[in-house]
Amino acid sequence: MGNALTHYMKPDVMPGPDMVPTFDPLLGFESRKERVMIATQEEMESAKLPLEFRDYCAHLAIAYQACRSDTFPFVYKCAHQKHEYLTCEYEDYVLRMKEFERERRLLERQKRLNKAALA
Repeated sequence: MGNALTHYMKPDVMPGPDMVPTFDPLLGFESRKERVMIATQEEMESAKLPLEFRDYCAHLAIAYQACRSDTFPFVYKCAHQKHEYLTCEYEDYVLRMKEFERERRLLERQKRLNKAALA
């Protein structure tokens, strides 16, 4: 079932695309490392990195973009930087999906506990 349909059918337990997390990030964890940006805002601006690439993998996007400009027209020499960047993007995607699923399951758990407390 798609997210849009599920969000329509179960709006109370399905986090929206613009919803911020409502639960403690350490809930269920003993310790959890906070994600930090490696590339600074100044570095991204000086590299003229487009806004859609300014995420947690921006430092790798800058390295890949620099490699492409240095080795042009032989951009195949930047395969390693491209692979690192795309791997980082994939791992970031997986982590965001895990956070989404965690939020959804915690919302369902909260709804179930509230229902049991009322009964």
